[in-house]
Amino acid sequence: MKPIESSSTGTSKTVAPKRKLRPARKQVKEGEIDKTEAIQPGKEYNIWYNKWAGGDKEDALANKTKAQTRCIIARDAGYTRADATANKYCCLFFARGYCPYGHECNYLHRLPLPSHQLPDNSRDCFGREKHGEYRDDMGGVGSFNRVNRTLYIGKIQETPDKKQAEETLLRHFGEWGEIMRWNILYGRGVAFVMYTSELNAQFAREAMANQSMDGDEILNVRWATEDPNPGEKKREAARIQQMGEKAIAGMLDEDLVEATQTIRALEEGDVEDFYHIEQSKPEDIPEQPEEAEDRPTKKVKSANGNGGFFDADALDNLKFYAEIAKKQAQENQNQDRLKERKVPPKAVAKPAAGGMASMLGGYGSDDESD
Repeated sequence: MKPIESSSTGTSKTVAPKRKLRPARKQVKEGEIDKTEAIQPGKEYNIWYNKWAGGDKEDALANKTKAQTRCIIARDAGYTRADATANKYCCLFFARGYCPYGHECNYLHRLPLPSHQLPDNSRDCFGREKHGEYRDDMGGVGSFNRVNRTLYIGKIQETPDKKQAEETLLRHFGEWGEIMRWNILYGRGVAFVMYTSELNAQFAREAMANQSMDGDEILNVRWATEDPNPGEKKREAARIQQMGEKAIAGMLDEDLVEATQTIRALEEGDVEDFYHIEQSKPEDIPEQPEEAEDRPTKKVKSANGNGGFFDADALDNLKFYAEIAKKQAQENQNQDRLKERKVPPKAVAKPAAGGMASMLGGYGSDDESD
């Protein structure tokens, strides 16, 4: 990185170079991957589990072979045709480390971003359809009835140093996204990793399947079952509710919220529940004509240019009429109370004799003969 000298002051300062987008790398050449299938000990092919079943006497996990390739994000990620066609799904073969197309691929060659939104929630980040229930071995694509961000990792080669084991786990699985929590069951060779995003968990499950960390193990990566801890259930429910409220708030129009709150305040007679608007400066308020004392003062405010559904003048008018409506409602309530208490109304003062007084006679008196 070279310092850039300023022509005006003559001082030099270091400026970070702009990061250039690079094309995605071709991870393998065509025909380089050995696609020879291992000998299947089963008798029948199960299309649900995508393997042979029946007749196998040995442990199925022990017969697994180590993956031939592995994705390295820092080396393999880059732009593809999907960035120009707005395709939101990642490349499954890129995650497994053997996509031969590189920048010519029609799928994304990068990790899902935190703000990544899929067009269909019934599919995973690779575009594969989810099922209603999980498989018995908690493998496969997963279920659309549950947001699962936790991976079960088995067959871990443990070390005597617990801190080293945690560092190894976080270094290998932290490459695929932000990890929220993790737990290692020492003595069992099992660990659990919870990601912040479900999409990162989907990517990590495919990227680390049949891989190894620092040892010679072959990892068994599956979806974790639901945590039976009541506290964890409450935290997960609160997190989902918070995410839902945030998503709904992001979809609402601020102008629509302002108009809704204003109308609700008028209907309920609560003038203090208006949408917050900055107060105008004293010099912006013109002089007001004198009005009757029994009427509320109407303040005129210049438009503040916020671009809302109602401008400042309209909101002031709404407040003005709301005050009148509130005052009239209070007068009606006072009259209703007088009627309930059966308090006779005040006698109207008789006008001077002559004129209209002689025509009206004893109007307002209590005498029935009038």
